[in-house]
Amino acid sequence: MTAHAAPRPMTARPGGPLRGTAAVPGDKSVSHRALILGALAVGETRITGLLEGQDVLDTAAAMRAFGATVTRHGDGAWTVHGVGPGGFAEPDRVIDCGNSGTGVRLIMGAMATTPIAATFTGDASLNRRPMGRVTEPLKRFGAQVFGRSGGRLPLTVIGAADPVPLRYALPVPSAQVKSALLLAGLNAPGQTVVIEATPTRDHTERMLAGFGATVDFEDLPEGRAIILTGRPELVPQTVAVPRDPSSAAFPVCTALMVPGSEVLVPGVSRNPTRDGLYRTLLEMGADIAFENPRSEGGEPVADLRVRHTDTLRGVRVPEDRAASMIDEYPILAALAAFAEGVTEMPGVGELRVKESDRIDAMARGLEACGVRIDETPDSLTVHGCGPDGVAGGATVASRLDHRIAMSFLCLGLAARAPVTVDDAGPIATSFPAFAGLMTGLGAALREDAI
Repeated sequence: MTAHAAPRPMTARPGGPLRGTAAVPGDKSVSHRALILGALAVGETRITGLLEGQDVLDTAAAMRAFGATVTRHGDGAWTVHGVGPGGFAEPDRVIDCGNSGTGVRLIMGAMATTPIAATFTGDASLNRRPMGRVTEPLKRFGAQVFGRSGGRLPLTVIGAADPVPLRYALPVPSAQVKSALLLAGLNAPGQTVVIEATPTRDHTERMLAGFGATVDFEDLPEGRAIILTGRPELVPQTVAVPRDPSSAAFPVCTALMVPGSEVLVPGVSRNPTRDGLYRTLLEMGADIAFENPRSEGGEPVADLRVRHTDTLRGVRVPEDRAASMIDEYPILAALAAFAEGVTEMPGVGELRVKESDRIDAMARGLEACGVRIDETPDSLTVHGCGPDGVAGGATVASRLDHRIAMSFLCLGLAARAPVTVDDAGPIATSFPAFAGLMTGLGAALREDAI
């Protein structure tokens, strides 16, 4: 939604241990892709476990605007009657993607090789984010793009009438850009090739193959090539969305912060392109067990059992791990404040162009809570205070960023004094059940009157 509602302050207070089962929502990345590929298949795709946060609901509304029939049946169960590659109809209204960078970039890719026009907008946060990294390569298919300076929303995409296939090496790791180009390649002749020097989350490649597209891979000197054969007949599927490892990070890291905690998080995706945070936590000395490993919907999953430990130590996170945990750095920074020693997070400049400048947002918020921080344009370093050393007692600006808001609420549950975020409203974009889930585990969260 472009118009943000009135701020909803929320305060987290230190209290007793967290205990119980945290049934986190479905994976946001997989949910977006299931709706879009369902709309590009011919026939009925059935989806279970869909995340029903605002970001994904905005993508569902966009698929309806492009001519697909999208129906909610309750409790994460949805059906999509698709129109096939190249079958999108021209929408009769502006496509509002709310707060979702993933949604807008993937949808632009999906329509860029169909001869229709669509105008895209978002909320104040999304309209500040750069789109040139995806619109510039989409132009190489033959699409036209008209927008604000810097390639920012609102902008209009006119899809290519005679698209040509693309060979493109990603200048920076980005699953969103890679996915947008592969979706555009569905309605282009021949083979579209996307080359990535650093692997990024591979949900799009997995799901494309599951829907019947031919996706091949080749190792080249400059990186891994993903080769999509265009104009396939996509076959509708039944998609079981695994639970989101990025959402699971919040109860997991809070359990590690709060003494006496033990939390089970069932059915979390263990996709190797998404598990960088969990590898990092183990290196820090976290007590995490991965139980009942299995496959659901083509994705590896496991139940995560996490217990508090007061022996967490700071680490240097390898730069090449950033792509597999880019959304988890805010909560990692909060957890690092309770570790002994220094946690270094280099190569994370991408955080500056997320829903907010997340490096600056975490740095200023942690400093307000009594934590020493060093930062550069592409790094964040947290000087840990130890398990009992984070003062808290601050009000932190969420900056319309759901992950900033949740990270500081989690920190407040373990700090010596309460922490307030000025607006918890954006949490609904990705994790609408966050407050209820956390209080169900024993967390002391309260929405404050303005």
